[in-house]
Amino acid sequence: MAAVKVTTLGKQAKSELPEALFTEDFHESLVHDTARAEMNAKRRGTASSLGRGEVSMTGAKAWRQKGTGRARVGALSVPHRRGGSAAFGPKPRGYTVKVNRKARRKALRAALSVHADRDSIAVLDTEAFSDPSTKTAAETLTKWGARTPTLVVLGAEEDTIQKSFRNIRGMTVVPAAAVGVADVIGHRSIVVTQAALDVLESRAGDVTRGRGDDSAQDGDE
Repeated sequence: MAAVKVTTLGKQAKSELPEALFTEDFHESLVHDTARAEMNAKRRGTASSLGRGEVSMTGAKAWRQKGTGRARVGALSVPHRRGGSAAFGPKPRGYTVKVNRKARRKALRAALSVHADRDSIAVLDTEAFSDPSTKTAAETLTKWGARTPTLVVLGAEEDTIQKSFRNIRGMTVVPAAAVGVADVIGHRSIVVTQAALDVLESRAGDVTRGRGDDSAQDGDE
């Protein structure tokens, strides 16, 4: 399989990406399920409304059934009356959707491979950022022709890179340990550092590649 080479920002050379991470076929349903699970996990699920038994109102019949000349009526806590309860209102709930570990890894590889195929991912040379410089970061992106929104993925303790890119419009800066499938497919361009590539490879690498056939039968977490 041919090596995956992409632009290196800050240098005239090309960078080689790990084949195990950037040569995965696109699996639409798997990527969709994983991205949905990630976004659902961010929902708090705390929306709540009062039912008939919870509103601060008497449950007694408003007036007697007959003899008043008015229509029949029951309790005032019914939903169609002012101050009454909510009909079929929300209650606290969880939105968690389970996706197996191997499926999450495969989905992340598939999402990253799409950017490699489209040549919308580049490796950042960190030597040019010994000090934070938003101007240098903006010029680097313009020279490459980055399309916004752009995702900047960093390794641990790359604070100067974060400070250089975080104030540019259309940029999202995230650590490689926290980047998800929804982040990858939600941006038109990706910038990664070499340290971030190492983290992504450990997170999304194919755990069955290079092992015996029995490994394919291992249970997912």
